[in-house]
Amino acid sequence: MSDAVLTAKSGHVLTITINRPDKRNAMNAGVVAGIAAGWRAAHADDDVRVIVLTGAGDKAFCAGADLGGGQSFFQDLSKPTSDYADLLRLAQNGTKPSIARVNGTCMAGGMGLLCMTDMAVAADDVVFGLPEVKVGVFPMQVLSLLQRIVPRRLVAEWCLTGEPFGPEEARAAGLVNHVVPRAELDARVDWLVGRLVDKSPTAIRRGKYAMRAIEAMSFDEAIAFTEGQIALTAATEDAKEGIKAFQEKRKPVWTGR
Repeated sequence: MSDAVLTAKSGHVLTITINRPDKRNAMNAGVVAGIAAGWRAAHADDDVRVIVLTGAGDKAFCAGADLGGGQSFFQDLSKPTSDYADLLRLAQNGTKPSIARVNGTCMAGGMGLLCMTDMAVAADDVVFGLPEVKVGVFPMQVLSLLQRIVPRRLVAEWCLTGEPFGPEEARAAGLVNHVVPRAELDARVDWLVGRLVDKSPTAIRRGKYAMRAIEAMSFDEAIAFTEGQIALTAATEDAKEGIKAFQEKRKPVWTGR
């Protein structure tokens, strides 16, 4: 794995840290590859139940693409897809819950990393933004996820003006779940993690699969799909254990099966 990205496992949590604080944790090919490798490693480890994505230091979560050195957007145009787009695809198809720990500036492509996670906690002094129009481009790939989360008129304002905005506006728009004082950031992330790791890994896995699948479905398609999914989920070992534990008035022991 690239030195530009660090991974650390603690209990049921795998933390992926962008490790370029001197570059405001800007993305290059190594960062994208490192995050993707971390995502795959988390899904390959049955003991991992939650992924946390963050940046090193306290100044930046991710300032977007590293535009220095003439490697604008680090894309090989001979390939039909970009590594960054493939990373967003990987995260969208993932079946383990993820949390963005937004510890500092979150700009441009960093907004895409934020949007690809399921939940987000931000420090109350973080600056967000989509400044691509200021350098003659547009947050094209970020839009694929952003427009599914944030109201369209806010998306238009953020993308077309390129001007920064604060964490409370981000929270009100649904971009982040929680905004807390910087000193409380880790505690709130840990609190959210705790509300995930004690739940059924199987139910979460199948639930994330269903949530992804029905996004593009009509109501009739979605209700037909999900009535089959609930029957399948109810037949799993975790579901049987959960119901038995409820009846016996005890905490369930999840196997993730």
